[in-house]
Amino acid sequence: MIWVSLHLFRKTLCCMIAGGMSLSCVSTVANADDSQAAVRSIQSRMVKIFGAGGLRNLYSYSTGFLASPDGHIVTVWSHVLDQDRVTVILANGRKETAVVLGAEPQLDLAVLKIEREGLQLPYFDIENHTSAAPGTRVLAFSNMFKVATGDEPLSILHGVIAAKTKLTARRGAYEVPYDGPVYIIDAITNNPGAGGGLVTNTRGELLAMIGKELRNNESNTWINYAMPMSELTPVIKQIMTGDYVSQETKPDGEDNPLRYQPLDFGLLMIADVVFRTPAFIEVVDADSLAEKLKLKPGDLILFVNDNLVQSCRELRQEFGRLEAGDDLSLTIRRDNKLMTVDALVPRKVDED
Repeated sequence: MIWVSLHLFRKTLCCMIAGGMSLSCVSTVANADDSQAAVRSIQSRMVKIFGAGGLRNLYSYSTGFLASPDGHIVTVWSHVLDQDRVTVILANGRKETAVVLGAEPQLDLAVLKIEREGLQLPYFDIENHTSAAPGTRVLAFSNMFKVATGDEPLSILHGVIAAKTKLTARRGAYEVPYDGPVYIIDAITNNPGAGGGLVTNTRGELLAMIGKELRNNESNTWINYAMPMSELTPVIKQIMTGDYVSQETKPDGEDNPLRYQPLDFGLLMIADVVFRTPAFIEVVDADSLAEKLKLKPGDLILFVNDNLVQSCRELRQEFGRLEAGDDLSLTIRRDNKLMTVDALVPRKVDED
């Protein structure tokens, strides 16, 4: 760690100038050694995740951390997990295959499980977490910008907890539905691929999981935040034991009449190649409602009537519930900016 080395150098130099190694200098050396040992221990329990992406500039990598010796991995819920299996690279560079064991999109949380049995991996005891007050110095571990693809260590950022507050971010930006308490960090932690990374104090104790890229609801600036482990741990444990039911689970027997499809509004979506292919518009038909609303190819539909849309399949489900004459409000992302368009659902031609 560069910051640890510089800190140690300054302290040691001051003591030498004062005329010999004092007890405080010896203590500083010991503390530095402890910090470096904590960093090495944390790195050994972090993983790099590679999955779906590369479509419309969506990155295909993220970060996670081991939560059991059997290969349970905690990470952020994202499009990277939109395929049957993802590749996980351990700290020693070994590649493994993992599947999504369970997820809670409302918490922006997912738990993976490495398929290989009998691993006995180093892991974090997620129940042994702590909290932090504003002013606490922290370390943020992540594979931001895909700096590590093998046995290279993850990036480590040194920052300070600026506040603990409820997340007041623009709903739907980068498909982040979480609106619970978060730590706001004075460091640039939330970069592409950093989601699912870990925030600890300088002693290496668990504090929080890094979230995805998100803009502030009022200032439109990027937020550097992490979700406290106290919010995530109960759900992680339930997913690991198979006892959890997602908050988004629909009641048994709910039918969708599928009255409308994207083509009824003049929209042709990109090919639905994975389970949660993002709802990007491929083509806008001429003289259609979509053209009148000035929708364009490349627009990403995030919400239909305030309901979060995380895939082309969910978009079809939301359109399927509409009836002629209903209000229709679409929130889309275009060039990293959000916009909302409104209309009335038209009567279908075959209904005239």
